[in-house]
Amino acid sequence: MKTPRPAVTAVRPETVRLFYAIFVPPELRPPLEEAQRRLKGFRNWKPTPPEQLHLTLMFLGEVPRGRLDEAVQVGAVVARRVAPFTLHLGGTGYFPPDGTPRVWFVKAEGAGLEPLAAGLREALPDLGDPKPFKAHITLARRKGPAPRVGPVVFDLEFGVGEITLVQSELSKQGSRYRVLQRFELKGREE
Repeated sequence: MKTPRPAVTAVRPETVRLFYAIFVPPELRPPLEEAQRRLKGFRNWKPTPPEQLHLTLMFLGEVPRGRLDEAVQVGAVVARRVAPFTLHLGGTGYFPPDGTPRVWFVKAEGAGLEPLAAGLREALPDLGDPKPFKAHITLARRKGPAPRVGPVVFDLEFGVGEITLVQSELSKQGSRYRVLQRFELKGREE
């Protein structure tokens, strides 16, 4: 007689890796993808997949699952306070700006960026990265020795009407993103 196997239950991690973001709309991805093609032949630069091109408003990091509802509530409240705005994409740059770069990015500007980033940080002061907010969209990350790519200047813009709360799952193939919640920008206190 076989001994019955115990039921297998899925193990849920105690934390989720989260960030708030603005995603680049599909119609604006081609010029950014064209810039990323400059990396061809430089094996240690890893381009951001087009569908993952985004501006991070706040990286929360590993958040206890018990605080997920709080992160959703904060996103909704902060988004309601900021009116829709236009996001402008300019030239490329590097982090760090001197020495060996780790990140190649495109600079971003928009009237709502600072209020969104500041509002999220004020509401969740114990989470996230303490470094100052720098509006950018990561085009590629360096995974080993790699040269700098020449500058690229964009003259792109798009309307921002929402922000998202995103779960990032790390794997050997790279990060996988899952949008957990979308928050409409409204520009009013409620």
